[in-house]
Amino acid sequence: MACFFRRTIAAKLGEALQQAEDAFIPALSAVPVLKKQQTADFRLSVSTLRINGILPSRGDVQVQAENLATQLKQDSVVEDISTDRGVISFKVNRKLLAQKLLEPFEKGQDEKFGLNSELLNTLKRGTTLVEYSSPNIAKKFHAGHLRSTIIGNFIANLKQTLGNNVIRMNYLGDWGMQFGLLGAGFGQFGSEEKLKQNPLQHLFEVYVRMNKEAEHNEDMKQAARDFFKQLEQHESQAVSLWQQFRQITVDEYQHIYKRLGVHFDIYSGESFHQDQAQEVVQQLQSQGLLKTSEKGTGVVDLSPAGDMNSVCTVLRSDGTTLYITRDIAAAIDRKEKYNFDEMIYVTDKSQVNHFNQLFQILLVMGHSWADRCQHVPFGLVQGMSTRTGEVVFLEDVLDEARARMLHNMSQAKTTKEMDNPEDTAEKVGISALLVQDFRGPLLSDYRFDWDRMLQAQGDTGVFLQYTHARLCSLLQRNADIDATTFDPSLLLEQTSMTILQHLLRYDEVLYQSAQDLQPKHLVNFLLKLCHLTASAHRELLVKGSPPDVAQARLRLFRGSCSVLANGMRILGMCPVDKM
Repeated sequence: MACFFRRTIAAKLGEALQQAEDAFIPALSAVPVLKKQQTADFRLSVSTLRINGILPSRGDVQVQAENLATQLKQDSVVEDISTDRGVISFKVNRKLLAQKLLEPFEKGQDEKFGLNSELLNTLKRGTTLVEYSSPNIAKKFHAGHLRSTIIGNFIANLKQTLGNNVIRMNYLGDWGMQFGLLGAGFGQFGSEEKLKQNPLQHLFEVYVRMNKEAEHNEDMKQAARDFFKQLEQHESQAVSLWQQFRQITVDEYQHIYKRLGVHFDIYSGESFHQDQAQEVVQQLQSQGLLKTSEKGTGVVDLSPAGDMNSVCTVLRSDGTTLYITRDIAAAIDRKEKYNFDEMIYVTDKSQVNHFNQLFQILLVMGHSWADRCQHVPFGLVQGMSTRTGEVVFLEDVLDEARARMLHNMSQAKTTKEMDNPEDTAEKVGISALLVQDFRGPLLSDYRFDWDRMLQAQGDTGVFLQYTHARLCSLLQRNADIDATTFDPSLLLEQTSMTILQHLLRYDEVLYQSAQDLQPKHLVNFLLKLCHLTASAHRELLVKGSPPDVAQARLRLFRGSCSVLANGMRILGMCPVDKM
Protein backbone atom coordinates (compact mmCIF):
# COMPACT_ATOMS: atom_id res chain seq x y z
CA MET A 1 0.00 0.00 0.00
CA ALA A 2 1.11 3.58 -0.61
CA CYS A 3 1.10 4.26 3.15
CA PHE A 4 3.84 1.65 3.78
CA PHE A 5 6.22 3.35 1.33
CA ARG A 6 5.29 6.90 2.35
CA ARG A 7 5.89 6.01 6.00
CA THR A 8 9.29 4.41 5.22
CA ILE A 9 10.50 7.46 3.27
CA ALA A 10 9.11 9.84 5.93
CA ALA A 11 11.07 7.93 8.61
CA LYS A 12 14.31 8.45 6.64
CA LEU A 13 13.59 12.18 6.29
CA GLY A 14 12.65 12.48 9.97
CA GLU A 15 15.89 10.87 11.03
CA ALA A 16 18.02 13.04 8.71
CA LEU A 17 16.37 16.33 9.73
CA GLN A 18 15.60 15.48 13.38
CA GLN A 19 11.85 15.99 12.86
CA ALA A 20 8.76 13.89 13.55
CA GLU A 21 8.08 11.71 10.49
CA ASP A 22 4.43 12.83 10.44
CA ALA A 23 5.65 16.23 9.25
CA PHE A 24 6.70 14.66 5.92
CA ILE A 25 3.62 12.48 5.20
CA PRO A 26 1.55 15.23 3.45
CA ALA A 27 4.65 16.55 1.63
CA LEU A 28 5.42 13.22 -0.11
CA SER A 29 3.40 12.69 -3.28
CA ALA A 30 3.18 9.78 -5.70
CA VAL A 31 4.51 10.65 -9.15
CA PRO A 32 1.87 10.72 -11.96
CA VAL A 33 2.72 7.96 -14.43
CA LEU A 34 3.66 8.37 -18.07
CA LYS A 35 2.57 5.47 -20.28
CA LYS A 36 5.81 4.88 -22.21
CA GLN A 37 8.31 6.26 -19.75
CA GLN A 38 9.76 5.01 -16.48
CA THR A 39 9.30 7.37 -13.56
CA ALA A 40 10.19 7.47 -9.87
CA ASP A 41 7.44 6.52 -7.39
CA PHE A 42 7.42 9.39 -4.87
CA ARG A 43 8.73 12.93 -4.85
CA LEU A 44 9.34 15.65 -2.30
CA SER A 45 9.63 19.35 -3.14
CA VAL A 46 12.25 21.16 -1.04
CA SER A 47 10.11 24.32 -1.38
CA THR A 48 7.41 22.61 0.74
CA LEU A 49 9.96 21.94 3.49
CA ARG A 50 11.04 25.59 3.35
CA ILE A 51 7.44 26.84 3.58
CA ASN A 52 6.85 24.55 6.58
CA GLY A 53 9.97 25.89 8.31
CA ILE A 54 11.77 22.53 8.23
CA LEU A 55 14.56 23.85 5.98
CA PRO A 56 16.00 27.42 5.84
CA SER A 57 14.03 29.64 3.45
CA ARG A 58 17.22 31.07 1.91
CA GLY A 59 19.72 29.44 -0.40
CA ASP A 60 19.55 27.48 -3.64
CA VAL A 61 16.76 24.84 -3.58
CA GLN A 62 18.70 22.40 -5.77
CA VAL A 63 21.74 22.60 -3.47
CA GLN A 64 19.43 21.99 -0.49
CA ALA A 65 17.86 19.02 -2.31
CA GLU A 66 21.28 17.50 -3.09
CA ASN A 67 22.51 18.01 0.48
CA LEU A 68 19.42 16.34 1.91
CA ALA A 69 19.58 13.47 -0.61
CA THR A 70 23.15 12.63 0.44
CA GLN A 71 21.91 12.12 4.02
CA LEU A 72 19.30 9.58 2.90
CA LYS A 73 20.49 6.00 2.48
CA GLN A 74 19.14 3.49 -0.04
CA ASP A 75 17.97 0.16 1.40
CA SER A 76 15.77 -2.85 0.63
CA VAL A 77 12.69 -0.61 0.31
CA VAL A 78 14.05 2.53 -1.40
CA GLU A 79 16.27 1.54 -4.33
CA ASP A 80 17.17 4.90 -5.78
CA ILE A 81 17.18 8.56 -4.66
CA SER A 82 17.75 11.37 -7.18
CA THR A 83 17.31 15.16 -7.38
CA ASP A 84 16.29 17.61 -10.06
CA ARG A 85 15.39 21.32 -9.79
CA GLY A 86 14.74 21.26 -6.05
CA VAL A 87 12.77 18.00 -6.06
CA ILE A 88 13.95 14.74 -4.48
CA SER A 89 12.62 11.59 -6.21
CA PHE A 90 12.40 8.12 -4.65
CA LYS A 91 12.16 4.82 -6.50
CA VAL A 92 11.05 1.85 -4.42
CA ASN A 93 11.87 -1.84 -4.83
CA ARG A 94 9.77 -3.13 -7.75
CA LYS A 95 8.99 -6.56 -6.31
CA LEU A 96 8.01 -5.01 -2.97
CA LEU A 97 5.81 -2.46 -4.77
CA ALA A 98 3.81 -5.25 -6.45
CA GLN A 99 3.62 -7.29 -3.26
CA LYS A 100 2.47 -4.49 -0.94
CA LEU A 101 -0.01 -2.90 -3.34
CA LEU A 102 -1.73 -6.13 -4.36
CA GLU A 103 -1.75 -7.75 -0.89
CA PRO A 104 -5.21 -6.36 0.10
CA PHE A 105 -6.85 -8.05 -2.89
CA GLU A 106 -6.11 -11.46 -1.39
CA LYS A 107 -7.39 -10.72 2.10
CA GLY A 108 -10.86 -9.53 1.14
CA GLN A 109 -9.97 -5.90 1.95
CA ASP A 110 -10.85 -4.71 -1.55
CA GLU A 111 -13.26 -2.01 -0.39
CA LYS A 112 -10.75 -0.64 2.13
CA PHE A 113 -7.91 -0.23 -0.38
CA GLY A 114 -6.21 3.13 0.13
CA LEU A 115 -8.46 4.14 3.04
CA ASN A 116 -6.07 3.21 5.86
CA SER A 117 -3.60 5.82 4.68
CA GLU A 118 -1.84 8.18 7.11
CA LEU A 119 -2.57 10.93 4.61
CA LEU A 120 -6.32 10.41 4.99
CA ASN A 121 -5.92 10.14 8.77
CA THR A 122 -4.93 13.83 8.78
CA LEU A 123 -8.48 14.73 7.64
CA LYS A 124 -10.98 15.74 10.31
CA ARG A 125 -13.82 13.25 10.74
CA GLY A 126 -17.19 13.79 12.37
CA THR A 127 -20.80 14.44 11.41
CA THR A 128 -21.28 16.00 7.98
CA LEU A 129 -24.68 17.31 6.92
CA VAL A 130 -25.05 17.70 3.14
CA GLU A 131 -28.03 19.61 1.76
CA TYR A 132 -28.57 18.93 -1.94
CA SER A 133 -31.10 18.47 -4.75
CA SER A 134 -33.79 20.67 -3.08
CA PRO A 135 -36.39 20.92 -5.88
CA ASN A 136 -39.69 22.80 -5.54
CA ILE A 137 -42.72 20.69 -4.65
CA ALA A 138 -45.79 20.35 -6.86
CA LYS A 139 -43.59 20.59 -9.96
CA LYS A 140 -42.05 17.83 -12.06
CA PHE A 141 -38.34 17.27 -11.44
CA HIS A 142 -36.64 19.83 -13.65
CA ALA A 143 -33.39 18.87 -15.39
CA GLY A 144 -31.84 21.96 -13.79
CA HIS A 145 -31.84 20.11 -10.44
CA LEU A 146 -29.70 17.28 -11.84
CA ARG A 147 -26.36 18.91 -10.99
CA SER A 148 -27.20 19.66 -7.35
CA THR A 149 -28.48 16.08 -6.95
CA ILE A 150 -25.47 14.26 -8.42
CA ILE A 151 -22.79 16.62 -7.00
CA GLY A 152 -24.35 16.43 -3.52
CA ASN A 153 -24.56 12.65 -3.79
CA PHE A 154 -20.85 12.48 -4.72
CA ILE A 155 -19.88 14.66 -1.74
CA ALA A 156 -22.02 12.57 0.65
CA ASN A 157 -20.54 9.31 -0.74
CA LEU A 158 -16.98 10.66 -0.48
CA LYS A 159 -17.42 11.87 3.11
CA GLN A 160 -19.00 8.54 4.10
CA THR A 161 -16.19 6.55 2.45
CA LEU A 162 -13.65 8.61 4.41
CA GLY A 163 -15.28 7.67 7.72
CA ASN A 164 -17.67 10.55 8.42
CA ASN A 165 -21.17 10.13 9.78
CA VAL A 166 -23.16 11.65 6.88
CA ILE A 167 -26.67 13.10 7.04
CA ARG A 168 -28.16 13.46 3.54
CA MET A 169 -30.81 16.18 3.52
CA ASN A 170 -33.24 17.28 0.80
CA TYR A 171 -34.48 20.79 1.64
CA LEU A 172 -37.62 21.11 -0.46
CA GLY A 173 -39.02 24.39 -1.75
CA ASP A 174 -42.39 23.74 -0.10
CA TRP A 175 -43.51 27.21 1.01
CA GLY A 176 -44.32 30.60 -0.47
CA MET A 177 -46.87 32.44 -2.53
CA GLN A 178 -46.81 29.83 -5.31
CA PHE A 179 -48.77 27.53 -2.98
CA GLY A 180 -51.40 30.21 -2.67
CA LEU A 181 -51.75 30.14 -6.46
CA LEU A 182 -51.73 26.33 -6.56
CA GLY A 183 -54.20 25.88 -3.68
CA ALA A 184 -56.68 28.44 -5.02
CA GLY A 185 -56.11 27.17 -8.56
CA PHE A 186 -56.85 23.57 -7.57
CA GLY A 187 -60.16 24.72 -6.10
CA GLN A 188 -60.99 26.29 -9.48
CA PHE A 189 -59.44 23.95 -12.07
CA GLY A 190 -58.34 20.83 -10.20
CA SER A 191 -59.58 17.29 -10.71
CA GLU A 192 -59.08 14.48 -8.18
CA GLU A 193 -59.30 11.98 -11.05
CA LYS A 194 -56.48 13.64 -13.05
CA LEU A 195 -54.46 14.01 -9.83
CA LYS A 196 -54.54 10.23 -9.40
CA GLN A 197 -53.62 9.52 -13.03
CA ASN A 198 -50.67 11.89 -13.48
CA PRO A 199 -50.18 13.85 -10.25
CA LEU A 200 -47.33 16.26 -11.01
CA GLN A 201 -48.37 16.88 -14.58
CA HIS A 202 -51.86 17.85 -13.41
CA LEU A 203 -50.54 20.14 -10.63
CA PHE A 204 -48.19 21.75 -13.15
CA GLU A 205 -51.12 22.41 -15.55
CA VAL A 206 -53.25 23.86 -12.72
CA TYR A 207 -50.43 26.16 -11.61
CA VAL A 208 -49.74 27.42 -15.16
CA ARG A 209 -53.45 28.10 -15.77
CA MET A 210 -53.98 29.85 -12.42
CA ASN A 211 -50.85 31.95 -12.88
CA LYS A 212 -52.11 33.10 -16.28
CA GLU A 213 -55.59 33.92 -14.90
CA ALA A 214 -54.14 35.84 -11.93
CA GLU A 215 -52.14 38.11 -14.25
CA HIS A 216 -55.26 39.96 -15.36
CA ASN A 217 -57.88 38.91 -12.79
CA GLU A 218 -57.66 40.65 -9.40
CA ASP A 219 -60.18 38.23 -7.83
CA MET A 220 -57.94 35.29 -8.69
CA LYS A 221 -54.91 37.10 -7.24
CA GLN A 222 -56.84 37.76 -4.04
CA ALA A 223 -57.98 34.13 -3.86
CA ALA A 224 -54.32 33.04 -4.01
CA ARG A 225 -53.35 35.50 -1.25
CA ASP A 226 -56.27 34.30 0.87
CA PHE A 227 -55.29 30.64 0.46
CA PHE A 228 -51.67 31.30 1.43
CA LYS A 229 -52.84 33.29 4.45
CA GLN A 230 -54.98 30.30 5.50
CA LEU A 231 -51.89 28.12 5.09
CA GLU A 232 -49.77 30.43 7.26
CA GLN A 233 -52.51 30.45 9.90
CA HIS A 234 -52.56 26.61 9.84
CA GLU A 235 -56.22 26.31 8.76
CA SER A 236 -56.88 22.59 8.48
CA GLN A 237 -58.40 22.45 4.99
CA ALA A 238 -55.58 24.45 3.39
CA VAL A 239 -52.90 22.52 5.32
CA SER A 240 -54.47 19.18 4.34
CA LEU A 241 -54.39 20.07 0.63
CA TRP A 242 -50.81 21.37 0.90
CA GLN A 243 -49.74 18.14 2.70
CA GLN A 244 -51.34 16.10 -0.09
CA PHE A 245 -49.40 18.05 -2.75
CA ARG A 246 -46.17 17.67 -0.78
CA GLN A 247 -46.51 13.90 -0.32
CA ILE A 248 -47.44 13.37 -3.98
CA THR A 249 -44.27 15.24 -4.98
CA VAL A 250 -41.95 13.36 -2.60
CA ASP A 251 -43.35 10.02 -3.82
CA GLU A 252 -42.77 11.00 -7.47
CA TYR A 253 -39.27 12.32 -6.76
CA GLN A 254 -38.27 9.15 -4.93
CA HIS A 255 -38.88 7.24 -8.15
CA ILE A 256 -36.40 9.52 -9.97
CA TYR A 257 -33.90 9.35 -7.10
CA LYS A 258 -34.06 5.56 -7.16
CA ARG A 259 -33.16 5.58 -10.87
CA LEU A 260 -30.19 7.84 -10.10
CA GLY A 261 -29.09 5.67 -7.15
CA VAL A 262 -29.62 8.60 -4.76
CA HIS A 263 -31.24 8.45 -1.32
CA PHE A 264 -31.91 10.90 1.51
CA ASP A 265 -32.03 10.47 5.26
CA ILE A 266 -34.26 13.52 5.73
CA TYR A 267 -36.81 15.35 3.60
CA SER A 268 -36.96 18.82 5.16
CA GLY A 269 -38.27 22.09 3.73
CA GLU A 270 -38.93 25.77 4.27
CA SER A 271 -42.31 24.95 5.80
CA PHE A 272 -40.57 23.40 8.83
CA HIS A 273 -39.09 26.75 9.83
CA GLN A 274 -41.99 29.24 9.64
CA ASP A 275 -42.34 29.81 13.37
CA GLN A 276 -38.58 29.59 13.95
CA ALA A 277 -38.02 32.34 11.36
CA GLN A 278 -40.06 34.72 13.52
CA GLU A 279 -37.93 33.72 16.51
CA VAL A 280 -34.81 34.59 14.48
CA VAL A 281 -36.24 38.07 13.85
CA GLN A 282 -36.81 38.50 17.60
CA GLN A 283 -33.26 37.35 18.36
CA LEU A 284 -31.82 39.81 15.82
CA GLN A 285 -33.92 42.55 17.41
CA SER A 286 -32.84 41.73 20.95
CA GLN A 287 -29.18 41.65 19.86
CA GLY A 288 -29.52 45.08 18.27
CA LEU A 289 -28.73 43.67 14.83
CA LEU A 290 -32.09 44.37 13.17
CA LYS A 291 -32.35 47.81 11.54
CA THR A 292 -35.25 49.37 9.64
CA SER A 293 -34.52 50.59 6.13
CA GLU A 294 -36.07 53.64 4.47
CA LYS A 295 -38.54 51.30 2.74
CA GLY A 296 -39.66 49.92 6.11
CA THR A 297 -38.02 46.51 5.63
CA GLY A 298 -36.01 44.77 8.37
CA VAL A 299 -32.31 44.53 7.47
CA VAL A 300 -29.03 43.35 9.01
CA ASP A 301 -26.04 45.63 8.40
CA LEU A 302 -23.12 43.53 7.09
CA SER A 303 -20.83 46.42 6.09
CA PRO A 304 -17.40 46.35 7.78
CA ALA A 305 -17.68 50.04 8.74
CA GLY A 306 -21.26 49.67 10.06
CA ASP A 307 -22.49 52.39 7.68
CA MET A 308 -25.36 50.37 6.09
CA ASN A 309 -23.32 50.12 2.89
CA SER A 310 -24.03 46.39 2.63
CA VAL A 311 -27.29 45.14 4.11
CA CYS A 312 -29.29 41.93 3.94
CA THR A 313 -33.09 42.10 4.07
CA VAL A 314 -34.60 39.57 6.49
CA LEU A 315 -38.12 41.01 6.92
CA ARG A 316 -40.63 42.47 4.47
CA SER A 317 -42.34 45.76 5.34
CA ASP A 318 -45.55 43.79 6.12
CA GLY A 319 -43.68 41.76 8.76
CA THR A 320 -43.41 38.48 6.82
CA THR A 321 -40.10 36.61 6.62
CA LEU A 322 -37.96 35.86 3.57
CA TYR A 323 -36.12 32.82 2.22
CA ILE A 324 -32.87 33.85 3.97
CA THR A 325 -34.69 34.27 7.33
CA ARG A 326 -35.93 30.70 7.01
CA ASP A 327 -32.41 29.55 6.04
CA ILE A 328 -30.99 31.16 9.21
CA ALA A 329 -33.66 29.39 11.28
CA ALA A 330 -32.99 26.09 9.47
CA ALA A 331 -29.22 26.27 10.09
CA ILE A 332 -29.69 26.97 13.84
CA ASP A 333 -32.26 24.17 14.11
CA ARG A 334 -29.97 21.67 12.35
CA LYS A 335 -27.05 22.49 14.64
CA GLU A 336 -29.27 21.90 17.68
CA LYS A 337 -30.78 18.68 16.28
CA TYR A 338 -27.80 17.01 14.64
CA ASN A 339 -24.80 18.77 16.22
CA PHE A 340 -22.95 18.56 12.88
CA ASP A 341 -19.22 19.23 12.61
CA GLU A 342 -19.65 20.64 9.10
CA MET A 343 -22.60 21.52 6.87
CA ILE A 344 -22.33 21.66 3.08
CA TYR A 345 -24.89 23.31 0.78
CA VAL A 346 -24.86 22.33 -2.92
CA THR A 347 -26.57 24.86 -5.22
CA ASP A 348 -25.84 26.75 -8.44
CA LYS A 349 -23.44 29.69 -8.48
CA SER A 350 -26.22 32.32 -8.60
CA GLN A 351 -26.64 31.75 -4.84
CA VAL A 352 -23.04 32.53 -3.82
CA ASN A 353 -24.00 35.93 -2.36
CA HIS A 354 -27.00 34.44 -0.53
CA PHE A 355 -24.79 31.95 1.32
CA ASN A 356 -22.09 34.54 2.05
CA GLN A 357 -24.78 36.64 3.74
CA LEU A 358 -26.24 33.62 5.53
CA PHE A 359 -22.88 32.65 7.05
CA GLN A 360 -22.07 36.28 7.97
CA ILE A 361 -25.41 36.76 9.76
CA LEU A 362 -24.96 33.50 11.69
CA LEU A 363 -21.49 34.67 12.79
CA VAL A 364 -22.65 38.13 13.95
CA MET A 365 -25.43 36.38 15.89
CA GLY A 366 -22.67 34.58 17.81
CA HIS A 367 -22.82 31.17 16.08
CA SER A 368 -19.10 30.45 15.65
CA TRP A 369 -19.92 27.10 14.00
CA ALA A 370 -20.96 29.03 10.86
CA ASP A 371 -17.24 28.95 9.99
CA ARG A 372 -17.75 25.22 9.39
CA CYS A 373 -20.57 25.78 6.91
CA GLN A 374 -19.66 25.71 3.25
CA HIS A 375 -21.37 26.44 -0.05
CA VAL A 376 -20.33 24.33 -3.06
CA PRO A 377 -21.48 26.27 -6.14
CA PHE A 378 -21.69 24.92 -9.68
CA GLY A 379 -22.18 26.25 -13.21
CA LEU A 380 -25.03 25.74 -15.65
CA VAL A 381 -25.66 23.01 -18.21
CA GLN A 382 -26.26 24.42 -21.68
CA GLY A 383 -28.04 22.75 -24.58
CA MET A 384 -29.70 19.89 -22.67
CA SER A 385 -32.43 18.72 -25.03
CA THR A 386 -33.91 15.47 -26.33
CA ARG A 387 -34.95 14.46 -29.83
CA THR A 388 -38.39 15.93 -29.11
CA GLY A 389 -36.97 19.39 -28.42
CA GLU A 390 -35.96 21.48 -25.41
CA VAL A 391 -36.04 19.43 -22.25
CA VAL A 392 -37.74 20.49 -19.07
CA PHE A 393 -37.97 17.31 -17.01
CA LEU A 394 -35.15 15.09 -15.77
CA GLU A 395 -37.12 11.90 -16.42
CA ASP A 396 -37.00 12.73 -20.16
CA VAL A 397 -33.20 12.97 -19.99
CA LEU A 398 -32.86 9.64 -18.16
CA ASP A 399 -35.26 7.93 -20.59
CA GLU A 400 -33.35 9.27 -23.56
CA ALA A 401 -29.95 8.25 -22.12
CA ARG A 402 -31.26 4.73 -21.58
CA ALA A 403 -32.83 4.51 -25.06
CA ARG A 404 -29.71 5.79 -26.84
CA MET A 405 -27.47 3.48 -24.82
CA LEU A 406 -29.71 0.50 -25.56
CA HIS A 407 -29.50 1.33 -29.28
CA ASN A 408 -25.68 1.65 -29.13
CA MET A 409 -25.39 -1.68 -27.29
CA SER A 410 -27.59 -3.45 -29.85
CA GLN A 411 -25.34 -2.16 -32.67
CA ALA A 412 -22.03 -3.09 -31.00
CA LYS A 413 -20.45 -6.40 -32.04
CA THR A 414 -18.89 -6.95 -28.60
CA THR A 415 -22.14 -6.70 -26.58
CA LYS A 416 -22.72 -9.79 -24.43
CA GLU A 417 -26.08 -11.46 -23.89
CA MET A 418 -27.59 -10.23 -20.65
CA ASP A 419 -30.65 -10.89 -18.51
CA ASN A 420 -31.85 -7.28 -18.36
CA PRO A 421 -30.36 -5.08 -21.13
CA GLU A 422 -32.65 -2.13 -20.19
CA ASP A 423 -31.26 -2.12 -16.63
CA THR A 424 -27.67 -2.22 -17.94
CA ALA A 425 -28.42 0.56 -20.45
CA GLU A 426 -29.91 2.65 -17.61
CA LYS A 427 -26.82 2.21 -15.38
CA VAL A 428 -24.38 2.90 -18.21
CA GLY A 429 -26.42 5.90 -19.44
CA ILE A 430 -26.38 7.44 -15.95
CA SER A 431 -22.60 6.84 -15.70
CA ALA A 432 -22.24 8.70 -19.00
CA LEU A 433 -24.23 11.64 -17.60
CA LEU A 434 -22.08 11.69 -14.45
CA VAL A 435 -18.71 11.66 -16.22
CA GLN A 436 -19.74 14.39 -18.66
CA ASP A 437 -20.81 16.51 -15.68
CA PHE A 438 -17.85 15.72 -13.39
CA ARG A 439 -14.85 15.96 -15.75
CA GLY A 440 -14.29 19.69 -15.39
CA PRO A 441 -14.34 22.20 -12.51
CA LEU A 442 -17.81 22.37 -10.95
CA LEU A 443 -18.01 26.15 -11.30
CA SER A 444 -17.71 25.94 -15.08
CA ASP A 445 -20.75 25.94 -17.34
CA TYR A 446 -20.64 23.13 -19.89
CA ARG A 447 -22.41 22.19 -23.11
CA PHE A 448 -24.42 18.96 -23.02
CA ASP A 449 -23.42 16.65 -25.89
CA TRP A 450 -25.32 13.37 -26.35
CA ASP A 451 -22.98 11.87 -28.98
CA ARG A 452 -19.71 12.57 -27.16
CA MET A 453 -21.19 11.54 -23.80
CA LEU A 454 -22.23 8.06 -24.99
CA GLN A 455 -19.05 7.10 -26.88
CA ALA A 456 -17.62 3.71 -25.84
CA GLN A 457 -14.05 4.91 -26.49
CA GLY A 458 -12.52 8.07 -25.10
CA ASP A 459 -12.95 9.64 -21.68
CA THR A 460 -16.59 8.77 -20.97
CA GLY A 461 -18.70 6.99 -18.37
CA VAL A 462 -19.40 4.32 -20.98
CA PHE A 463 -15.64 3.62 -21.18
CA LEU A 464 -15.46 3.22 -17.37
CA GLN A 465 -18.36 0.76 -17.38
CA TYR A 466 -17.03 -1.12 -20.42
CA THR A 467 -13.60 -1.53 -18.77
CA HIS A 468 -15.19 -2.75 -15.52
CA ALA A 469 -17.40 -5.26 -17.38
CA ARG A 470 -14.39 -6.49 -19.37
CA LEU A 471 -12.34 -7.03 -16.21
CA CYS A 472 -15.24 -8.87 -14.52
CA SER A 473 -15.53 -11.11 -17.57
CA LEU A 474 -11.79 -11.87 -17.50
CA LEU A 475 -11.89 -12.74 -13.79
CA GLN A 476 -15.01 -14.92 -14.22
CA ARG A 477 -13.53 -16.81 -17.18
CA ASN A 478 -10.45 -17.65 -15.11
CA ALA A 479 -12.19 -18.33 -11.81
CA ASP A 480 -10.63 -21.82 -11.74
CA ILE A 481 -7.10 -20.35 -11.47
CA ASP A 482 -6.01 -20.05 -7.83
CA ALA A 483 -5.07 -16.38 -7.39
CA THR A 484 -4.83 -16.45 -3.58
CA THR A 485 -1.05 -16.57 -3.92
CA PHE A 486 1.07 -14.86 -6.54
CA ASP A 487 4.72 -14.17 -7.29
CA PRO A 488 5.27 -10.36 -7.41
CA SER A 489 8.53 -10.85 -9.35
CA LEU A 490 6.38 -11.82 -12.37
CA LEU A 491 4.91 -8.30 -12.57
CA LEU A 492 8.08 -6.32 -13.21
CA GLU A 493 7.47 -5.35 -16.86
CA GLN A 494 6.64 -1.69 -17.57
CA THR A 495 2.96 -2.31 -18.37
CA SER A 496 2.33 -3.79 -14.90
CA MET A 497 4.48 -1.16 -13.21
CA THR A 498 2.55 1.78 -14.65
CA ILE A 499 -0.71 0.38 -13.22
CA LEU A 500 0.90 -0.23 -9.82
CA GLN A 501 2.43 3.25 -9.77
CA HIS A 502 -0.93 4.74 -10.70
CA LEU A 503 -2.64 2.85 -7.85
CA LEU A 504 -0.14 4.49 -5.47
CA ARG A 505 -1.96 7.77 -6.11
CA TYR A 506 -5.44 6.59 -5.08
CA ASP A 507 -5.29 7.84 -1.47
CA GLU A 508 -3.90 11.19 -2.67
CA VAL A 509 -6.78 11.56 -5.13
CA LEU A 510 -9.30 10.92 -2.33
CA TYR A 511 -7.41 13.40 -0.12
CA GLN A 512 -7.47 16.07 -2.83
CA SER A 513 -11.18 15.42 -3.44
CA ALA A 514 -11.89 15.83 0.27
CA GLN A 515 -10.00 19.14 0.29
CA ASP A 516 -11.89 20.90 -2.52
CA LEU A 517 -14.96 18.59 -2.99
CA GLN A 518 -14.37 18.41 -6.74
CA PRO A 519 -15.18 15.06 -8.44
CA LYS A 520 -12.83 15.75 -11.38
CA HIS A 521 -9.78 14.34 -9.53
CA LEU A 522 -11.39 10.93 -9.06
CA VAL A 523 -12.95 10.89 -12.56
CA ASN A 524 -9.60 11.61 -14.22
CA PHE A 525 -7.79 9.06 -12.02
CA LEU A 526 -10.30 6.33 -13.00
CA LEU A 527 -10.16 7.22 -16.71
CA LYS A 528 -6.36 6.97 -16.62
CA LEU A 529 -6.62 3.63 -14.79
CA CYS A 530 -8.94 2.37 -17.55
CA HIS A 531 -6.53 3.42 -20.32
CA LEU A 532 -3.61 1.73 -18.55
CA THR A 533 -5.71 -1.40 -17.91
CA ALA A 534 -6.81 -1.54 -21.57
CA SER A 535 -3.12 -1.63 -22.61
CA ALA A 536 -2.38 -4.33 -20.03
CA HIS A 537 -5.37 -6.37 -21.22
CA ARG A 538 -3.83 -6.43 -24.72
CA GLU A 539 -0.23 -7.04 -23.64
CA LEU A 540 -0.46 -9.22 -20.50
CA LEU A 541 -2.35 -12.28 -21.68
CA VAL A 542 -3.76 -14.67 -19.09
CA LYS A 543 -4.93 -17.38 -21.47
CA GLY A 544 -2.04 -19.59 -22.59
CA SER A 545 0.39 -18.17 -19.99
CA PRO A 546 2.17 -20.43 -17.47
CA PRO A 547 0.05 -20.90 -14.31
CA ASP A 548 2.28 -18.73 -12.08
CA VAL A 549 2.28 -15.88 -14.64
CA ALA A 550 -1.52 -16.16 -15.06
CA GLN A 551 -1.92 -16.01 -11.25
CA ALA A 552 0.16 -12.82 -10.98
CA ARG A 553 -1.63 -11.10 -13.87
CA LEU A 554 -5.06 -11.99 -12.52
CA ARG A 555 -4.10 -10.44 -9.17
CA LEU A 556 -3.13 -7.23 -10.98
CA PHE A 557 -6.42 -7.18 -12.94
CA ARG A 558 -8.40 -7.92 -9.78
CA GLY A 559 -6.74 -4.93 -8.10
CA SER A 560 -7.62 -2.66 -11.04
CA CYS A 561 -11.20 -3.93 -11.14
CA SER A 562 -11.69 -3.42 -7.41
CA VAL A 563 -10.29 0.13 -7.29
CA LEU A 564 -12.28 1.05 -10.40
CA ALA A 565 -15.53 -0.24 -8.83
CA ASN A 566 -14.86 1.53 -5.51
CA GLY A 567 -14.15 4.83 -7.25
CA MET A 568 -17.22 4.51 -9.48
CA ARG A 569 -19.46 3.96 -6.44
CA ILE A 570 -18.11 7.11 -4.76
CA LEU A 571 -19.03 9.04 -7.93
CA GLY A 572 -22.55 7.62 -7.72
CA MET A 573 -22.34 4.92 -10.41
CA CYS A 574 -23.51 1.34 -10.20
CA PRO A 575 -20.74 -0.80 -11.83
CA VAL A 576 -22.05 -3.39 -14.34
CA ASP A 577 -20.34 -6.78 -14.75
CA LYS A 578 -21.61 -7.51 -18.27
CA MET A 579 -22.10 -5.31 -21.33
